[in-house]
Amino acid sequence: MNPASDMANDMVTDTAAAQEPRWLTDEEQRTWLAYVHATTLLEDHLDRQLQRDAGMPHLYYHLLVVLSAQPQRRLRMTELAMKTKITRSRLSHAVARLEKNGWVRREDCPSDKRGQFAVLTDGGQEMLDKSAPEHVAAVRQALFDRLSPGQQKALGEIMEIVAEGLQPKEVGADLPWLR
Repeated sequence: MNPASDMANDMVTDTAAAQEPRWLTDEEQRTWLAYVHATTLLEDHLDRQLQRDAGMPHLYYHLLVVLSAQPQRRLRMTELAMKTKITRSRLSHAVARLEKNGWVRREDCPSDKRGQFAVLTDGGQEMLDKSAPEHVAAVRQALFDRLSPGQQKALGEIMEIVAEGLQPKEVGADLPWLR
């Protein structure tokens, strides 16, 4: 017996085991595929509903909702990107489209020459007020009406845990709104 050789073999085995992927179990795979299938269908359903009823994609509606909840219906573009979890370039494109429709305007930030605010216009608020009832009905029909109150609570708790785990706090983290 050679203790040094045994230890080297153990290290190779440990390294190989550490590199082996943790494959999903059959139940985890079923759950994952159900999640992907459902979220893809849900996003498509909501996008089509908003395109039909409001002439905008779900992302644009979400931007209007976030702005409507802010004091003076305005938010710095960087904060809006962070709240909506999208890249700054995607946000800039979306805001340009919303500006073209008269639903949002940009304002320069007086304290930072490079910064800008996105501001929900009266027209944007009117569009939001007009489209919200149909959108809420679509969300309710597609999701909440299919779940018991306990399932709704569990889904909310699960999504909060997943979201918390996917938002790193360290400096230099690769997050969409920093790109």
